[in-house]
Amino acid sequence: MHNGRFTMHNGYWHKYVRLRSAGVFVGRMALYIVHCTLCITLLACEEEKKPARVEYKGPIEEIQNVKLLYSEAAALKVKLTTAKQLRYTNDDRKYPKEVFVDFYDPTGQQVVTTLRSDSGRYDKIKDLYTVMGHVVVINKQKREKLQTNLLHWNPNTKKVFTESRVVVSSQLTGERLYGLGLDANQDFSRYSIRKPTGVFNLEGGF
Repeated sequence: MHNGRFTMHNGYWHKYVRLRSAGVFVGRMALYIVHCTLCITLLACEEEKKPARVEYKGPIEEIQNVKLLYSEAAALKVKLTTAKQLRYTNDDRKYPKEVFVDFYDPTGQQVVTTLRSDSGRYDKIKDLYTVMGHVVVINKQKREKLQTNLLHWNPNTKKVFTESRVVVSSQLTGERLYGLGLDANQDFSRYSIRKPTGVFNLEGGF
């Protein structure tokens, strides 16, 4: 009887140990899963904290005292000068300082029209120059002056144009034309105001 009780007790003990061992295993697995979850969460947070890669879009080249010359059949047609040029990766350019442009006669010897502006830019894809801020164009032969805030020049078509407000003054007649938008050839010898808004007669002079 004693051995029988001992056997039963011993069997119970062994069973108890096995159940406890299984409980420890389950507990360790739960801790392992929690640990892995925390690691994944921490890694995700680290990924979120990494700053996004920012592509540099600033100028790659800066040139001082720029002079650009456009010639045709060995005759000078246009000269652009400015104090600073900024060039970008797409070959666009900006002129943050005053821009001066001289347009020459067919011989390339005499300046017939001048242009000045506060700043400018060049769009490589469009092959288009744009000047901005207090733009003044003067045709010396016709003694006419164009004033606007923005003007485009296409060296291929040899045309200038704008959608902005314009004022054209004649020193010869004293007439001043107001309008919205203008198209002209590059030396300003011929022009057309898209939407005239008024005509005034002055005493003469700019």
